[in-house]
Amino acid sequence: MVGVSSMASASAPKCNSHTSENEPVKSTSQDGVNCDLNETVPRLPGETLITDKEVIYICPFNGPIKGRVYITNYRLYLRSLETDSTLIFDVPLGVISRIEKMGGATSRGENSYGLDITCKDMRNLRFALKQEGHSRRDMFEILTRYAFPLAHSLPLFAFLNEEKFNVDGWMVYNPVEEYRRQGLPNHQWRITFINKCYELCETYPALLVVPYRASDDDLRRVAAFRSRNRIPVLSWIHPENKMVIVRCSQPLVGMSGKRNKDDEKYLDVIRETNRQLSKLTIYDARPSVNAVANKATGGGYESDDAYHNAELFFLDIHNIHVMRESLKKVKDIVYPNVEESHWLSSLESTHWLEHIKLVLTGAIQVADKVSSGKSSVLVHCSDGWDRTAQLTSLAMLMLDSFYRSIEGFEILVQKEWISFGHKFASRIGHGDKNHADADRSPIFLQFVDCVWQMSKQFPTAFEFNERFLITILDHLYSCRFGTFLLNCESAREKQKVTERTVSLWSLINSNKEKFKNPFYTKEINRVLYPVASMRHLELWVNYYIRWNPRIKQQQPNAVEQRYMELLALRDDYIKRLEELQLANSSKVSSASTSPSSPSQMMPHVQTHF
Repeated sequence: MVGVSSMASASAPKCNSHTSENEPVKSTSQDGVNCDLNETVPRLPGETLITDKEVIYICPFNGPIKGRVYITNYRLYLRSLETDSTLIFDVPLGVISRIEKMGGATSRGENSYGLDITCKDMRNLRFALKQEGHSRRDMFEILTRYAFPLAHSLPLFAFLNEEKFNVDGWMVYNPVEEYRRQGLPNHQWRITFINKCYELCETYPALLVVPYRASDDDLRRVAAFRSRNRIPVLSWIHPENKMVIVRCSQPLVGMSGKRNKDDEKYLDVIRETNRQLSKLTIYDARPSVNAVANKATGGGYESDDAYHNAELFFLDIHNIHVMRESLKKVKDIVYPNVEESHWLSSLESTHWLEHIKLVLTGAIQVADKVSSGKSSVLVHCSDGWDRTAQLTSLAMLMLDSFYRSIEGFEILVQKEWISFGHKFASRIGHGDKNHADADRSPIFLQFVDCVWQMSKQFPTAFEFNERFLITILDHLYSCRFGTFLLNCESAREKQKVTERTVSLWSLINSNKEKFKNPFYTKEINRVLYPVASMRHLELWVNYYIRWNPRIKQQQPNAVEQRYMELLALRDDYIKRLEELQLANSSKVSSASTSPSSPSQMMPHVQTHF
């Protein structure tokens, strides 16, 4: 774990809380924003200015700042009126979780009357306004209308966004191509289109991979015994030993201990696909006490007496409500102030890193079982769309180096999270004003945190950098792209999301250099086993504490920066050498036979950095 004292800078810079991806305004922008310096506020194609107001921004680090706030149908943008129109922050409205009125008509204290805004990305914003002229009421109503468009029968901004990129991010993931890359279908596994119209399971993708020996009628009978009809289907197959990772939801055992012969037989068919006689390993992500409690609501787990050829293990990962409360505690200790004197005990009391440890530990167990060839693995939690997605995707990231590339990671997210029905709309609350909704939970953030922990332990194993992960999290909330909208594939098809919105991967893949890790070394078939002990896990400061200007930002990393400079220098030298060779070859007609010909000179000047 990391101590914050090492990160505190000597003096606090001017308060500046723009999002990581929207850089301070310059004449041009790399992410498609129209940044004409003559304009008051940068705008995306399809973005319109709604209103602007003079406010006092109550900066928690530097006190009150007089400024002008601009509200568009996409962002809340504040410029200082005190220091050369400096940008104070640029916040997508999708990031806003809650808007509250501060003070009343009788409030007399300085800056005591205004708005208090709670954000989903670990910060709060507070504005003081004049009491006369309904300025607070107007701003409150406009912000509420555009931050929570679904509550006002308005579309999310992603459906209005008219950005154009030179690559189409929606083309990144093609399930048939991804399964083909894994060597599927084969003699043991087949692709089925039984869910083509989402009739078998509304929250599963249209295309599924199931055992060759299981008929579509078998699948229908199994679906009746699995929560939400989420039957066991293949996520990943080992290229050599043919062990598989299969995902599903809990069986509907109930208090009476119901059994289903079709489900029992189906799990046995899965076990037999790699012709090994070992038992099928079932990892139930829940604490055992929760799994038992789920019987009261009709759920449960696979008992030894019903599933003779299976071995069940509980991974003790807590539910969405526990994770939500844990992240709230993290916010309390990092924003606005980091209290250094009790930092380690405060961090420990949040239990956030403990939860990260349990998720990573579970994924390591899944990966090890499959990689060692001991047995195939079935993973589930209650409904199979939260903890299950964390475990399968992290295990696949450990096992398959393809997913550690930029496009490979995008495919992993599209496949295991988006297509398999992680409820992004419910967990994030896109455009929804109900901030206290019990369905909200930082499950996907927790997964990305685990990926960051792995990238810290294996700095050369991932093609992408930290900025890539933070950009994904920023747009998890922003509603600028269609990538994370709605709860499942069937809902996205109904809303024609791929036709009507832009993909986040379009932004990233049109400017990949910005998101590349310069230390990346491509390796095939190397399995990564991160150390999941508390001593090796740390709070992701550059994400959770990035809004605090008193915390010295660790980006860009000095070593990384120097390495990039050396690579640029090398490229420059090679370019100059090629120019000299061209000039030389035009002067010397006998260049091909000369010992100083370009082809013979080249090996002497190539240098590996």
